[in-house]
Amino acid sequence: MQMSDTREIKADPATVYAALLDPEMLKACIPGAQEVEGSPEEGYSATVTQKVGPVKATFKGNVTMSDMVENEKLTISGEGKGGAAGFAKGAAVVTFAPNADGGTTLSYDVDAKVGGKLAQLGSRIIDGFAKKMADNFFTRLQTALEGPAEGDDAGEAAEAEEVAKKKGWFGRLRG
Repeated sequence: MQMSDTREIKADPATVYAALLDPEMLKACIPGAQEVEGSPEEGYSATVTQKVGPVKATFKGNVTMSDMVENEKLTISGEGKGGAAGFAKGAAVVTFAPNADGGTTLSYDVDAKVGGKLAQLGSRIIDGFAKKMADNFFTRLQTALEGPAEGDDAGEAAEAEEVAKKKGWFGRLRG
């Protein structure tokens, strides 16, 4: 499966580039990441737990950075095995360009493959999941670099969601 997207980030290309090389930033941005260790030169080892449709698995794998042109471009490649759930591997070519606002236009092209039980779920589920993962990753990166959006009521929304969970389904109906 292949997908592409572009993001406008309110940080200069050097900051965005450096963030993508930092293992702590990667851990914070990868949904379900339990650990990410390593360096751009040596590669990273990662443990990620995800649920795709009815299949939940912990993937252990490696991430490497290549084709690195400082503050302009890099390729992130990863491969993970999730035991009986199967495997996932893919690569993203990420480019950075300064924009008129002093920020960065980040573009990415992803090519990913899955096998095992995951592949049996069907391409619609897998494609939707992959798009969601990529969107979540780059949204988390953008939020980490820019801070929460102005007027962001994320705290209030999370609190309301927690109250709704505590009410149960009947309380939410009466709401």
